[in-house]
Amino acid sequence: MKLSELKEFDGSKYLKDEETIRHYLAQAFEDGDPRLIQAALGNVAKARGMSALARDSGVKREALYRALSDGGNAEFATIMKVVRALGLHLTIAPPEPTHA
Repeated sequence: MKLSELKEFDGSKYLKDEETIRHYLAQAFEDGDPRLIQAALGNVAKARGMSALARDSGVKREALYRALSDGGNAEFATIMKVVRALGLHLTIAPPEPTHA
């Protein structure tokens, strides 16, 4: 199979319930990579419906697409609006202790 024949993976198809979405986003935020967080939020937005999320967050749909796209550069305020519109909040906690 040629690389050009492969379909792009769409993670949003697997985000069917709230618990899965919460775990998915928690893992992305725990990883700490801003690009991964942005991609995860984009997948959740797509799974939930971009228009509904735009309405609930107060961010224009086009701006939401741009902010959560591959080359997007979402501002923290936009991230917070999206998180709140998803019915979630961010919590700050110390890292889990590592055992050597």
